[in-house]
Amino acid sequence: MAMTVEIKDNKLCIEIDLEKPAPSASGKTLVVASTRGNAVTDVMVDGKPVTIGLNAYIKP
Repeated sequence: MAMTVEIKDNKLCIEIDLEKPAPSASGKTLVVASTRGNAVTDVMVDGKPVTIGLNAYIKP
């Protein structure tokens, strides 16, 4: 998973690679992008790194 994160015009912009749809842990959805848990980024807000937990999915 490749993810880039930056702040542009006071907006958090996240770009993450799409994956081949795969069943989620519950099997109810197909995951197309995920950080697989929380990922600490290099982006700073108030001097602290932003942590992102992202799941993008489709319903079969």
